[in-house]
Amino acid sequence: MTKRDFYEILEVSKNASPEEIKKAYRKKAIQYHPDKNPGNKEAEEKFKEAAEAYEVLSNPQKKQRYDQFGHAGVGGAGGGGGFSQHDMSMDDIFSMFGDIFGGGGFGGGFGGFGGGSRGGGRRVHRGSDLRVKVTLSLQEVANGVEKKLKLKKYKACDTCHGTGAQGGNDYTTCSTCRGSGHVTRVTNTLLGQMQTTATCPSCNGEGQIIKNKCSACAGEGVVRDEEVVSIKIPAGVAEGMQLNVSGKGNAGRRGGLNGDLLVIITEENHPDLIRDGNNLIYNLFLSLPDFALGTTAEIPTVESKVKVKIEAGTQPEKILRLRGKGLPDVNGYGKGDLLVRIHAWAPKNISAEERKMLEKLQESPNFKHTPGAGDKNFFEKMKNIFE
Repeated sequence: MTKRDFYEILEVSKNASPEEIKKAYRKKAIQYHPDKNPGNKEAEEKFKEAAEAYEVLSNPQKKQRYDQFGHAGVGGAGGGGGFSQHDMSMDDIFSMFGDIFGGGGFGGGFGGFGGGSRGGGRRVHRGSDLRVKVTLSLQEVANGVEKKLKLKKYKACDTCHGTGAQGGNDYTTCSTCRGSGHVTRVTNTLLGQMQTTATCPSCNGEGQIIKNKCSACAGEGVVRDEEVVSIKIPAGVAEGMQLNVSGKGNAGRRGGLNGDLLVIITEENHPDLIRDGNNLIYNLFLSLPDFALGTTAEIPTVESKVKVKIEAGTQPEKILRLRGKGLPDVNGYGKGDLLVRIHAWAPKNISAEERKMLEKLQESPNFKHTPGAGDKNFFEKMKNIFE
């Protein structure tokens, strides 16, 4: 679908000042605010559309790119200034632009949303968060991956569009609180009158009473259903990390806000490699001839295998470092290394001929070793691995 011009959405000229753009956005946001248009999906889309336009036009750098290249200059034909209206949630909009309306909601009776206190406004239900575990292979950790998750969750009822009412107008403003969601009580005390504000008991703070409840959702505005959600997992994540996907949790009752999807990362064990932070460890076992004569060993990495030359006279417990063959840092600060730990290996069963050869070597001066001052034991080497 072709995206509308941002200036057209806010009804301002290209020469409009920042204050004029801000004023125009505030006007549109109040016009299409969810509290003023309960259950109206078209108004909700226009509300998000105005937020997307303002996010770009209020930023001098993004506005300059948009003026020069159009939508392609701020994220391509399908995207806006860093986010798309179809990906953002109401929480995103209010947290980003709540300051325009005083930080505590939009005012004028629209106190149910915003970045700060609701100030006794109408209650807006928020859906609960969903938690799922995603198990990744070492290769998926190294490269990042997109996963499709089939979730059982509460979604907005298609029959009533999330309002909970059977028909589009089957609800009325609460007569007790007159739509405000709260009531004020005045109590006479010895010190005079005391005024308190409480949630309206008639509508439970919603400001509206449903006359005919939707038969599909029993007036809740949400139904249990399944949804396939695609999530992009960045490279370098680790066991136990939690990724938050905004707005992909359970839907809120009666047009409320969606909860979030919390993705907990778990890792599969690799058959050869051991993870240690961003470094990988591989245990290489060599026989006595390999140590004495030298050899070429094939070392597995995340992507393939590499050949490493083992010099003659290499000592057991030596550690070779293959720089940059580890895992990427999740914050983009380079890659770890692959540490190859060399261990001695001896066969459990040998032939009579092999025994004679080994007994002869055992008596050879070159195979009698007394540790020198320059030799380090295994624990000293491990202490210096990351120096």
